[in-house]
Amino acid sequence: MAIAAAAVIVPLGILFFVSGLIINLIQAICFVLIRPLSKSTYRRINRLVAELLWLELVWLIDWWAGVKIQVYTDQETFKLMGKEHALVICNHKSDIDWLIGWVLAQRSGCLGSAIAVMKKSSKLLPVIGWSMWFSEYLFLERSWAKDESTLKSGLQRLEDYPQPFWLALFVEGTRFTQAKLLAAQEYAASAGLPVPRNVLIPRTKGFVSAVSQMRSFVPAIYDITVAIPKSSPAPTMLRLFKGQPSVMHVHIKRHLMKDLPETDEAVAQWCKDIFVVKDALLDKHVAEDTFSDQELQDTGRPIKSLLVCTSWACLLIYGALKFLHWSSLLYSWKGIAFSAVGMALITFLMNILIRFSQSERSTPAKIAPAKPKNGGEHLETISDKQH
Repeated sequence: MAIAAAAVIVPLGILFFVSGLIINLIQAICFVLIRPLSKSTYRRINRLVAELLWLELVWLIDWWAGVKIQVYTDQETFKLMGKEHALVICNHKSDIDWLIGWVLAQRSGCLGSAIAVMKKSSKLLPVIGWSMWFSEYLFLERSWAKDESTLKSGLQRLEDYPQPFWLALFVEGTRFTQAKLLAAQEYAASAGLPVPRNVLIPRTKGFVSAVSQMRSFVPAIYDITVAIPKSSPAPTMLRLFKGQPSVMHVHIKRHLMKDLPETDEAVAQWCKDIFVVKDALLDKHVAEDTFSDQELQDTGRPIKSLLVCTSWACLLIYGALKFLHWSSLLYSWKGIAFSAVGMALITFLMNILIRFSQSERSTPAKIAPAKPKNGGEHLETISDKQH
């Protein structure tokens, strides 16, 4: 990593990881002392505590990098966002789609109760993965035989969630790259399926399971389509830390859960059809560089994340100065070496986070070869996980 980038990443990383460890400690204490007595109370407290961490990443987008997220949807959907439970499905276009989701959740007032289905290794990420675990994110492996029961039990636990939540599924199974698109196109052509141009082929097992388990208590599905205008570079975690802006266009269509078909096979086909429509919508966006079928909504740039980040910075700087004065840490070679090792560790951890977010380093879910004789249905070994 370039020296200039490291000079920016280190102080931001120190702020994020130190404040995150404080958040993790508070979450752990609440998990041990409060959750056994009242799961509802624990969830309400954790929602507020987790938001203090996630707001730092929202600040990174809103105030540091100045990423503009333009939301296209109808007024009714816009007003309902954050006021109801929702299952969220989205194409996986950029390295920071998960952060875009958090920004939308923050604008809607449900950032602390935004949940996602993640790959199992995500929970090992220092600070961010640990906080996700305390916040009841669902972590899956790469085997549907193992993941089916895990997903069902995790979804069932959400039935008594005390406040509106969003559950995000990336049903393409992996992040979009040109190499993965070519593989999906080859498979679709051999299996007699619609050949995608802007999305990957959805893997529907996790989606079908989610609809089956949540139909009775989740009223809506938010079908989100993310696109990057021609004039904007694709956003990445590294660009965010460097303070480099981008523009993201987000199209949101609300579907009523009660309107979905009843059988699993029909629900799976509904999901595939949605992605065919999404592909055509992205074709139109490529031509027009906007989502012209929906109204552009004003999401603003709330000051809350700026206040939280500034408060964290002031608190940690004050604490660090007090600690340095008390310990005389920087007045000895041992102290200087200790500080240097600490900064190197933070830099290493931030590199892990950046590398984890990169599309090129994500691993596509495996697809068995097409079998035209049974109608082109493909075997899904894993589904609906964020990579």
